[in-house]
Amino acid sequence: MTDIPMDTMVRAAAHPRRDIGLKARYAAERRFRIYGAVAISVGLAFLAIMLITIVSKGYTAFWQTTVSLPITFDEKVIDPSGKRATDPSVLIKANYPKLAENALVAKLGINPDDKPAIRQLKGFLSEGARVQLRDIVAADPSVIGTTRDVNILTAANLDSAFKGQIDLSVEEARRKVSDQQIAWMNKLKADGVMAEHFNTGLFSYGASSRPETSGMGVAIIGSFYMMVIVLLLALPIGVAASIYLEEFAKKNRLTDLIEVNINNLAAVPSIVFGLLGLSVFINFLGMPRSAAFVGGLVLTLMTLPTIIIATRAALAAVPPSIRSAALGLGASKMQMVFQHILPLAAPGILTGTIIGLARALGETAPLLLIGMVAFVADYPKTPFDPATALPVQIYMWANEAERAFVERMSGAIIILLVFLMAMNITAIVLRRRFERRW
Repeated sequence: MTDIPMDTMVRAAAHPRRDIGLKARYAAERRFRIYGAVAISVGLAFLAIMLITIVSKGYTAFWQTTVSLPITFDEKVIDPSGKRATDPSVLIKANYPKLAENALVAKLGINPDDKPAIRQLKGFLSEGARVQLRDIVAADPSVIGTTRDVNILTAANLDSAFKGQIDLSVEEARRKVSDQQIAWMNKLKADGVMAEHFNTGLFSYGASSRPETSGMGVAIIGSFYMMVIVLLLALPIGVAASIYLEEFAKKNRLTDLIEVNINNLAAVPSIVFGLLGLSVFINFLGMPRSAAFVGGLVLTLMTLPTIIIATRAALAAVPPSIRSAALGLGASKMQMVFQHILPLAAPGILTGTIIGLARALGETAPLLLIGMVAFVADYPKTPFDPATALPVQIYMWANEAERAFVERMSGAIIILLVFLMAMNITAIVLRRRFERRW
């Protein structure tokens, strides 16, 4: 009988256990991969549901229903007393909705003495026709006494009905559009004078109590002012602080404390910065409420930690050999930093700045606390004038009772998402384009 070494017999007996352990570890790894894939799939599914919901409710906001009417600028309605030469305010106070009503009555062939029909007709066109026709006359008073084709906005309920957002099959008492208005709408549509056009007012109008004349013009300008202020203040201050902490400051307890506080500030809820802005900039310094300048200062405080952290990471990523070579060739420390280190770290700094601006653009809570939720209809001429911002405008429309504002709100969300996606994509492209691997 052949003798088998004892160590060989021990190893042979251990092989089954080792195989079982390997199989268990491989099975655990496969389960972990499956769990990760499921988690990602669930996240993507919820993201897709959110985007589909927003787009399905908001894409119609980019189109607005109008009626093309031959408006007769009747002098008897605009200036019955003939005083416009001496009193230009007559042209501002005229009853311009009457001009649109007369044109619509003639277009539909309604008897002017039919009081019930005239009452229903008043809810057909938007009250914004007053401003629309007034601006035409104010720009060119010679139109008085002439007839011109003008696209007049319909009321919000008629706009929703024309877009198919109202169920017209239910009984008349349960909807805001009457059977008579539906008949008029179908007639105008068949005649080709009632149609949808691109809604430029969504980008140019200010705040309004009527959905059809509400827009994001003031909010876009306010957000632009704030982003300019954040860029002009946060970028140089953040880069300067990062350079000092990374290249010049001594490593001691004080700098360690500063670094810890900067990291903590990056995680502070944004509403805390709003409280800080309310107490310091408005209550203590007496700056104007609802001003884009104050909003820019608040967002600057919120963005600074993000820019400082990103800039320090970009500076630290530059190899020490660059510093040693510059100093070895006789450059001063200042020359080494600004002529060699900073240009190499610029892509990372730019990426961090864009990400910080994108975060600031989407913030709502701090702006609510400094009063940027005010009703602002006029364009802000300077950063010190009352204004609002895109996320705040979305918040305001979300609180409105009329269902037509839901469409405006979803359209504004789409526009804000486009801006945020563009900024983040720009940051990714710049990072990949200029990033250096040492």
